[in-house]
Amino acid sequence: MPDQEFMRQALEQAQHAWDLGEVPVGAVVVKDGVVIARGYNQPIGQHDPSAHAEIVALRAAAAALGNYRLPGCELYVTLEPCLMCSGAMMHARLARVVYGAADPKTGVCGSVLDLFEHQQLNHHTTVTRGVLADECSALLKSFFAARRAAASAARRAASTPDDTAGTPPDTGTPE
Repeated sequence: MPDQEFMRQALEQAQHAWDLGEVPVGAVVVKDGVVIARGYNQPIGQHDPSAHAEIVALRAAAAALGNYRLPGCELYVTLEPCLMCSGAMMHARLARVVYGAADPKTGVCGSVLDLFEHQQLNHHTTVTRGVLADECSALLKSFFAARRAAASAARRAASTPDDTAGTPPDTGTPE
């Protein structure tokens, strides 16, 4: 049950990202059963390609603990981490990463490849997959469906002919 509880907190963070127009991914870092840091996607608003939810949460956790190493910490994230975020997790020496929805395009915790399974690497983080996967996936699907609908509406509005084109201005007097 704790995994689901912490993933729900990550989902709350993802909603903050959505509210700002960012892809709704959220993360929390937990140490000894207590959330010590939170993060959500902010690359657009921060003009920072590294401002993924995981990186934001890792930075906050490192600041909270006063150490760039986060041994004994777990990171919960709503979407399977990418290569950049997984590399940061390894360097931070996270004990475990728990994710919700799989990412078949950029996920490196088993979808595209499994970075954490490479024995040549000097740190091995445990991965737990699919916690609240349906809820995490539904949030992302809803976000992208809303964006597609808005884009489609904008295209329709731009291509609609102006109904007043070619008609004389109304002078207020009958002809």
